[in-house]
Amino acid sequence: MGEELAATSDLDDIRLDPPALRDVQAIHEIYGDPRVWGHLPSGRHTNLETTAAKVSSWIDAWQRDGRAAWIVRDATTGAVLGHVGCSVRRRAFWNLGYRLSVEAQGRGIATRVSMVAIRRAMQVNPDLPMVAYLLEHNHASARVAEKCGLTLQHRGPDAGNPDPNAIRLIYADRALSSEQLRAALA
Repeated sequence: MGEELAATSDLDDIRLDPPALRDVQAIHEIYGDPRVWGHLPSGRHTNLETTAAKVSSWIDAWQRDGRAAWIVRDATTGAVLGHVGCSVRRRAFWNLGYRLSVEAQGRGIATRVSMVAIRRAMQVNPDLPMVAYLLEHNHASARVAEKCGLTLQHRGPDAGNPDPNAIRLIYADRALSSEQLRAALA
C-alpha cells in the first residue's frame, strides 16, 4: 500500500495512512463527538467496539478491493484528523466517504483528499461508478461531492432513517443504472 500514498502537492499539510487497529481510539473520539453528527445524530458511535468494527472493515476492504478509507493525519503533528476514502459497495459502485474532526472541518481537507481517493479508486476499477450518498441538509458534503465532479442523480426519502422527513441525495460521476441506484439506496 505504500506506493499508493506517494506525496501529492494537494496534500502538503496532511498525510494519508492505511488504517490500523492502533487508530481505533482516535477515530472513536471523532465518531463519538456529537458535533460531527449534526446531520445524523443516530450515526454517532457510543462504544469503542462499534468503532473498532468500522476500522476493521476498512482494513478488510483494503485487502479485498485494493482501496478503502485512509486515516487522515496532520503532516506536522501526526494527529488523526479523520478518514477519507472510497470503498466498493455491493459490488456495484465505489462509495466516497469521509468523516473529519470538527477542528479539521472547513479547511478543504475533505475535498482535497476525496479528489485523490477518487483518482486512486478509478485506477483500480474505472468501470464502477463513483457514488456519494448524503442527507439533503448536509450542505457541506454536497459541496464536496460537487467540487469532486459528482452530480446529483437521485433525491428521495431516506428509507430506514429515524427521521421520517429525511431526504437522501445520491451524487455520482455518471448516470446510474437502475441496479446501481437500487444498490445505492439499499
